[in-house]
Formats: sequence, structure tokens, C-alpha cells
Amino acid sequence: MHTIVLAAAPAADGGRLVPAALAGIALIVVLITYFRGHPFLSLTLGSLLVGAIAGLPMADTFDAFGEGFGKTTADVGALIALGAMFGKLLADSGGADQIVDTIVGRSRRALLPWAMALVGALIGLPMFFEIGLVLLMPVIFLVARRSGLSLIAVGIPALAGLSAMHGLVPPHPGPLAAIGTLKADLGLTLGLGVLVAIPTVALSGPLFARFAARWVDVMPPQLYVDPGEEQEQDAAEEGRKRPSFAVTLVTVLLPVVLMLGKAVADITLDEGNDLRTVLDDLGTPLIALLIAVVVAMFTLGLGSGMDRRAVSASTAESLPPIAGILLIVAAGGGFKQTLIATGIGDLVADWVKDSGFSVLLLAWLVAVLIRLATGSATVATVTAAGIFVPLVGTLDSGETSLLVLAIGAGSLFFSHVNDAGFWLVKEYFGLSVGQNIKTWSLMETVISVCGLVFVLLLNLVV
Repeated sequence: MHTIVLAAAPAADGGRLVPAALAGIALIVVLITYFRGHPFLSLTLGSLLVGAIAGLPMADTFDAFGEGFGKTTADVGALIALGAMFGKLLADSGGADQIVDTIVGRSRRALLPWAMALVGALIGLPMFFEIGLVLLMPVIFLVARRSGLSLIAVGIPALAGLSAMHGLVPPHPGPLAAIGTLKADLGLTLGLGVLVAIPTVALSGPLFARFAARWVDVMPPQLYVDPGEEQEQDAAEEGRKRPSFAVTLVTVLLPVVLMLGKAVADITLDEGNDLRTVLDDLGTPLIALLIAVVVAMFTLGLGSGMDRRAVSASTAESLPPIAGILLIVAAGGGFKQTLIATGIGDLVADWVKDSGFSVLLLAWLVAVLIRLATGSATVATVTAAGIFVPLVGTLDSGETSLLVLAIGAGSLFFSHVNDAGFWLVKEYFGLSVGQNIKTWSLMETVISVCGLVFVLLLNLVV
């Protein structure tokens, strides 16, 4: 396979390239929304259509898609796999329940929504949204029942924490894919993402929940026992116990600290400095997550009484569920590379430069449109990132990281009926479609808009 490079001249003129890009995106949208096609297949077919309409030889289209697919897999595949392993160990060991019980158990009734937002954010750091939601639902039900608070007042803050981490903070697939595509600094993006996520979660979680609970007042069902009760019974039979809160928290935050350490070292220490070299090595995403998984095997796995066979089974079982995510992200990379090979990216970049509009605002808008059309935050992120690749050369490191975050914020805008997460939340909470729109969908919109606002504010100082 030969390498596709950004050619000096596009495959066709703008009158043909723009319809090619629009047709490709439209095909992806129709296949995902109307025909219920898998995003992997939809992105692949969309890439081929773009190349065909743009006049790119089919062999070059195949090569471009393959190059993007492989490069994206190499950049983020191992990271997603390691993140899944870490999250599974956290759940199977009882560490996730320990975080939840400790934080919620020490909070007064008035502070419970804030505690639930913190729980959602901490659980959301290493876990995919769907896994975190399934893990937290019994806890949300229990806390609402014990406190007498509305299910919405307790649940929305937890969902806000989960969702904001999913869209803004690596090692989640969307942010990781955008970081790899746009060549952003992961440590810096992580640090800025946390800065954006904290006020965003506060506004879209506990504060928004006050209003949402008035619009929709539902109480939790009596179906769930205490969180972790069944797990504790199984653990007791096997002679296991939960890891302590301190040990669990340190383990969860370890990869975050390592990656942030690299970012700080790159800013404050001279190149060639021994300490900077060490921190750079430890903070490399693959190394940081690999260290975290190995440490978790001991602190969460063996430390909770799991034997070696149980630890091995936990890590192995984490991989099959992420196969679809890996394929979607990789196909998004293939679609991105096809856009680059046709010259569409250069055309968009030139238009953005001459338009006078904020690149961050335009990136957010593109992600919003793709999110509304496809329902997938990950598809919105990887597609929008690919469109804005040619602009990266005009941005510094901080602006590139903010571009990633603007796209991530846009990818969360107004979840509705074409989003699997919409139905997952609706069914768990027992809401009607209208109630779900008033709560979950609006919460996602608040996250998206607040995320953009804080990104634009950071752009004034970064």
C-alpha cells in the first residue's frame, strides 16, 4: 500500500468536491438512521462514495481508506483496549461500588446531587458511557429512594458526569480519535478537558437537575437492591472483599496524573532535562494506561482477593464488547483520510481561513450537525476531526487541543431518537419520549453549549 499524501492540487474543483463530501456524509446519515446500518459499514461506504464522486481513482480511494483505518487503529486501538480492561477490573473488583458508597454515604441530603455528579465523573474517567450507566443505575435508584429525592434530581447529575467525561476527556474513544487525527498533545488536551468538564458538569448536572426535576417528577422503582449487595454476597462466598476507597481512588487517578505530569513537564522543564524525559516516557498515553492496568491487577484485582484466573478472565472479558467501537473509530479514520486524499479538507480549510469565523465555533457546529444526523457522538467526533485536519498547521498546540474539545462538545448536542443512549436512559428511568427529551436530551444540550462556551473562554488565555 502506498502512502497517500495531501496533494498540491485536489482531485477535482470545488464544484465537484463539495457535493462529494455532502453526498458521502448524507449516505452515512441515511444508512445509520433510516436503514439502521452499522456505523462501520456506513462510514466505509460513505468513503467510497466520496472518492467516486470526487474523481479519485478507486485504487487510490481504497488505499486512502486503508491508510486512515490502519493509522487510526494504531493510534487509539491499544488505548481503547487498555481503557476497557481498566474499567472491567474496576467494576469486577468492587472498586466502583466502593467509590460510590463512600462519596454518597458521606453526603448530606442537600449535597447528594453534587455527590452523584462527582461519582459519575470519577466512574466516567476510565469507563465507557454505557458501562458506567449500567453500573450506576442501581445506585441512582437506591440513593433516590433513601433520600426521598426525585429520580431526576439524583440521576441527571450522575449522567452529566458520565457524559461530559465521555465527550471531553480521554481515554474515551471519541477524544482519543480526535487527538490522534489532529495530532494534538494528549496531556494538554486532558488537562484542558478537565478544566472544561468541571464547570460544565456543575451547570448541566446538579444545577440543571433542579429545573428538570420540576418538569419531570418520577420516583425510583423498587426493583433494585443495595448497590453491590449481590456482588458482595458472591465475593464473600469466594473469600473476596472490596478494595479500600483510598486505594481505588489512587488507582483510578493514576493514568490521569501520569499524563498531566507529562503536560506540565513539557511546559515547565527544558528539553533534555532528565526529569522531563522520565515524565514524558511515563506520561505517554500507551505507557500511562499500561501502567494503570498492571497496577489495577494488583490493587483492584489481587488486592480484593481475586485470584490470577479471575483477574485474567476479567481483562479478557473486557475486549469483545469494544470490537464495534474500535471498528467505528477506525472507519472514521478511513473516511477522514479519504477526505484528505481528495483535497476536500484543503477546500474547507481555505474557506474557513477566508470566512473570518472562529475555527472552534465552526468545528463545534460541524460536530453538532453530524451528531444530530447520525446520533453517534463517536461518528460526529471522528468525522468532524477529519474535516478540520488541514487547519492544524495554522494552530499552535493549545489551540489544537481546544479544537479537539470543541468537536467533543459538539458531539454531545441534543441526544434524540437516533441515539442508542437516548433509549437506554429512557428505559432505565421509565420515562416517556417527551419526558426523556425534557431531561436527558436537554442535559446533553447544556453540556454541549457550556462546553463550547468554556472552550471559547479558554481560547482567550491559552
